[in-house]
This record gives sequence, structure tokens and C-alpha cells, in this order.
Amino acid sequence: MSPVVMAIVVLSLYLLFYRFYAKNILARKIFDLNDSVATPAHTLRDDVDYVPTNKYVLFGHHFASIAGLAPMLGPAIAVIWGWVPALCWVVFGTLLVGAVHDFSALVLSIRHKGQSMGTIARDVISPRTRLLFLLVIFFLVALAMGVFVLVISGLFAAPDAANIPATAHPEAVFPTYALMLIAMVIGFLVHKKNMPLWPMIGLGFVLMLVTTAIGLNMPVTGFTAGDWTWSLLIYAFIASVLPVWLLLQPRDFLNSLLLYLALFAMLAGFFILSPDWAAPAINPNPVGAPPMLPFLFIVIACGAVSGFHGLVASGTTSKQLDRESDAPFVGYLGMIGESLLALLAVLATTAGAFSSRADWESFYGSWDKAVGLHQKLGIFIQGNANFIHQLGIPLDYAAAFISVVVVGFAMTSVDTGARLLRFNLEEIGHTLGIKALGNRYLATSLAVGAIGFFAFFQVDGKPAGLFLWTLFGTTNQVLAGLTLLTVTIYLYRKKKPILYTLLPMLLVLGATISGMIMGIMKAVGKEQWAVASVGAVIFLLAFWVLVEALLVVRQIKQDRSEATP
Repeated sequence: MSPVVMAIVVLSLYLLFYRFYAKNILARKIFDLNDSVATPAHTLRDDVDYVPTNKYVLFGHHFASIAGLAPMLGPAIAVIWGWVPALCWVVFGTLLVGAVHDFSALVLSIRHKGQSMGTIARDVISPRTRLLFLLVIFFLVALAMGVFVLVISGLFAAPDAANIPATAHPEAVFPTYALMLIAMVIGFLVHKKNMPLWPMIGLGFVLMLVTTAIGLNMPVTGFTAGDWTWSLLIYAFIASVLPVWLLLQPRDFLNSLLLYLALFAMLAGFFILSPDWAAPAINPNPVGAPPMLPFLFIVIACGAVSGFHGLVASGTTSKQLDRESDAPFVGYLGMIGESLLALLAVLATTAGAFSSRADWESFYGSWDKAVGLHQKLGIFIQGNANFIHQLGIPLDYAAAFISVVVVGFAMTSVDTGARLLRFNLEEIGHTLGIKALGNRYLATSLAVGAIGFFAFFQVDGKPAGLFLWTLFGTTNQVLAGLTLLTVTIYLYRKKKPILYTLLPMLLVLGATISGMIMGIMKAVGKEQWAVASVGAVIFLLAFWVLVEALLVVRQIKQDRSEATP
């Protein structure tokens, strides 16, 4: 099957599953969505975190927050096993697992006062699981955001205009920082001056395109990666403490419009180019690579299913959902949008960036050649720039535009991640009775400090985030599995059908735990004690939650049998 025919089939599946699976089976049969029930955005409205929001604006915020670097990075390495396994997991993993995970986490949160999955686990499973969840969440988000900051800084860094490394894209600096100011002005005008939303959004989008054009012609140089890292950490602090309507909402929504434009341009160029596959359909034993099963399910995380998405859904999105019926549009369809981005990553790295099998094998000939973060981003940018080039746009401008999009979405993950860490620390403080952590400025300072630790602290000559990055995939998927476990027990308590979440949960946890055990053993063999120790702790925390869940299920069964006359 050609790439074009495959893409048409996949796009059709996206529409069918959203229309019939999400809106009918999940929304009506399983969760009984009801607009007569007020959401936390209304009942707890404070105009800082809890704000009723137009579903299209909220979709943009949610989509931009979950669609960071990971859906571009994961598929760009997983294609080393061939385009068929990567494509199948990106598509069916999303429709049957990832989108169900995101949607159900959102619904559970709005039915628990906009609380995070950690607190919901306390109510659904047991009080002890709350702290276990929160510790896993803290490590996952701090690690991921630390690495994202490193990657963005590397993309920004260029010593001067005459000496720009191939991995640097300083043309993305000006539009990225200009968007912050544009978003704040629009947020202020809409929420404080009652200016109409859509004309303001239109104005902001035009200004964003103008600043992007300026950035393409005026790259900002002369700063080191360390300079940009400090700048990004300061931005993360500011974004975390400001009201959500002032910066986070408008910035994410405007940024999502830029991605919509990029997605349309990439897809249009792809159909015009109509390339052939350069990668093999299946490549079961790449040199130096771990086994395809279970690691395919771990390498492609955010492009198919991601625990981080549940944090966004239950951390910021649930506090802004206007009506329960908006949940399929925001939660399920938002994940389909990310799957589309991952689909383009697969197409770019198997049919767009390479003209022949020999070219593809020169890059993907071994695991060590292809696993670098910047190398993966480079192939994603190169492949999709080739698609956009078919629209008559010069190749270098197309690559620069894609780099702006990539940086913009990494930034949305950083600012949302900092806010989620702040919520996480506030909940840890409440759990442990540390009232000082309820102060959002102190909690944000500690959150940004944790991100900075993974960005700056060195382990064996590498930043701690990069040194421990191998744990991101497994930790992320463990959290996704535990979130689905919490949802399944919630449905079991409500006497609702559980197979729609139970089977995805068993798949994710089974693959991830086996992969985690293999990873720990490999780290021990290489005497990477830090990786092995942290991995073992995450494994034990996850195992503890599983034990707690089994005890709860047994108690529910016992209570039901005793209640039966």
C-alpha cells in the first residue's frame, strides 16, 4: 500500500472513531456525560486556574500542551523497526488506548472537582496511592521538562550569524518570545476589556505570522545554550503563577493555530509529492536496538498513549471545561490531533526525508546512529520541509518554519509542565501537612528548580535529564497504565462496562513493566547505578499501586456479595 493510500485510510479511521466510538460509546454508554451538571470551571471559578472556556479555545490549549516534542521524537526513532509497526501503534494505539486514556482522565477530573489523577486515585483506590502517584508524577514531569528545556536551548543556540550549527534554528527565537507578549495582550483585552474573542484571535494569528516571517529573516544569535536555558526557566516561572487566561490559554491557542497551518501544509505537500516508502515495512532486528516488543509501545509514547496527557487533562484542562459534552471534543479529538502529528513524523522519516532505501539505512543502520534527540528532530524537520517545499516554498524557509512550530510546541509543554508541577507540589504539601507548599510562588520556585536540576546538574559529564532520559518512556507509560487502572476501578465501582479501559490498561502495563525490568537489568549490567536505582524505585511505586488496586477490587467484590440477599 502506498503512503498516500495509507494516509487516506488513517484519516478516515480518525473520523469514524471520533464520531461513533468517542461520542456514542464512551460519552453516552460508559460515562453518561450530562450538561445539566455544572463543571468545576463554574462551581470553583477563581479566574486564576478555574475558568469556563470556549471549547475551541480549550481544545487549542489542550492540544498545544500535549503536543510537545514527544510525538515527533518517538516515532522518528521507532521507525527503525519499520513503518508498519510504528504506523499501527500510532493509529490504533491512539484510537483504542491513548484517546480513551486522555478522555477518561478528563471526565474523572471534572467529576472530582478538577483534581489531579493523584488525588482521584486516593478517592477511587486508597489514600496511600495518592502520594505514590504524586511522586511518580513529580519525577516524570520534572525530567521531561528539563530535557525539553535542553532541546529548545540547543535549537536556539548559535554563536553568530555566520556560524550557525546544523542543529540550531535561531530563527525560531524572535517569534517564540514575541508570541508571549502577543498572547498576554490578547488575554488582557478579551478578559478585562471585554473585546470580542474571535477578532482578537484573528489579530493575534496575523501578528504571529508576521513575527514568524521576521524571525526567518532575522535569526537571533550571540547567546549560548546556557543563556537560553536560564531564560526558559524564568519564563516557566512566570507562566506558572500568572492567571491561566492571561498567558497560558491565549498562547497555547494561538500556537495551536500555527500548528494547524503547519499540519495542513505538510499534509498538502505530502499528497502532492506522493512519495514512496524508503523504509522497510518491517525491520525486526536493527543493529543494537532493543526488542521491538515491548519497546515499540514505550518508544512511541505521546504519539499513541502518554501518562503526561492525563496530567494535562486532570491538571489544567479539567479546570477550564465549560460543559461535560465538550469532553470528547477536547480530550478524545485532541489526542487524535497528536496522533496526526505522529503520523506525519512516521511519513517524514520513512518517505519524506530519504529518497532511497540506501539513504534511509545510512541514518537508521543502527540504534546508536539514530537515537540522539537533535538527530531525530532534524530528520522530522527535514522530511516535513520536503513536503512543504512541494507548495512552492523554498526548502530552507520551509525548514525554518517547521523549526518554529517545533519550538513553539515544546514551549507549550514547558509552561504547562511547570504549572502541573506547581499543582503537584501543592498536593504533596497537602498530603504531608506542609502548608507552605500551598503558596503558588514557593511551589513554582521549587518546581522550576526541579526542572533546572535535570537541565543543569551533571551525571557522568551529561545533564541529569539526558542521563536519565531512558527512564522517561517507561515512567510515562507506567503512569498511563496507572491512570487507566484508576479509571477502570472507578467504572467498576459505578457498575459500568470496564473492558474499554481494562484491556488498554493491561496492554500498557504489561508492555511497560516488562520493558522496565529489562531496562533495569541492562543498566545494572552496564553499572549505571543511578539509572538502575531510579528505575527500581519507579517500578516499586507502580507495583505498590497495583497491589492497592487489587485489594480494593477484592473489597468491592466482598461488599457486593454481602449486600446480595
